[in-house]
Amino acid sequence: MASLLEKTQTLIRANLHDMVDRALEANSVAVMKQYVRDAEKNLDDLEKAAATVGGEVKAMERKYNEYKKKADQLDHNIDMLLMQGKTDLATAAQNELNSARRLQEQYHTQWVQQKREYESLLNARLKLEAKLKTVREEQKEMEALLRLAKSKEVTVKAIKSLDDLQGVGDGDIARLRDSIQSRLDTASAHSEMYASRLDNQMDDVLGKTEIELQLEERKRRLGLAQPAAPTFETEESASADAMDSEA
Repeated sequence: MASLLEKTQTLIRANLHDMVDRALEANSVAVMKQYVRDAEKNLDDLEKAAATVGGEVKAMERKYNEYKKKADQLDHNIDMLLMQGKTDLATAAQNELNSARRLQEQYHTQWVQQKREYESLLNARLKLEAKLKTVREEQKEMEALLRLAKSKEVTVKAIKSLDDLQGVGDGDIARLRDSIQSRLDTASAHSEMYASRLDNQMDDVLGKTEIELQLEERKRRLGLAQPAAPTFETEESASADAMDSEA
């Protein structure tokens, strides 16, 4: 019983601040949960021990009362035997009384000790229950704070990721826009070059045609032009010419 009481008292005196520090260092409430598990197990052991000791207290008290009653009865009988002159019977009764008184005293001592032990166990049980209740409340509060901290960490991480993504995205989009603009400028330059070249080619063709016409006109004036090839009129064209002549 002493070892159980010592273990319980050690657990009851456990420093919650130290446990909180260790929990924060480990970023976990596992140490609190372990304390609760140990306390619950110790509480079960205390209840069993208290029930056992409580039963022994009742048994010692019953034995003490039995021997006290017997001793009181023997004490009364001895007086009666002496008054009746029965010395031998009084001697035997006195011997039995002495034995009963010794047993009465022994059971009384054991009863007092067991009763004190029983009260200590009950007191330890009450203290452990109170401490366990406090630790459970602390554990719930710490778990809630830990969940809040983790939630805030996730939020901060998400915001930081968005900031990073926004910065990187802006740079990427700017580079892509510059690349597209560069391609567009290049295509526009090529288009202008081709259009200019086509204009030059058209100018060349048109200029050549005008020169040829000028030379043909000059040949006709000089009588150097080739005679025109004869043409054959169709019936429709001949009749049309005849109608024109009649008109």
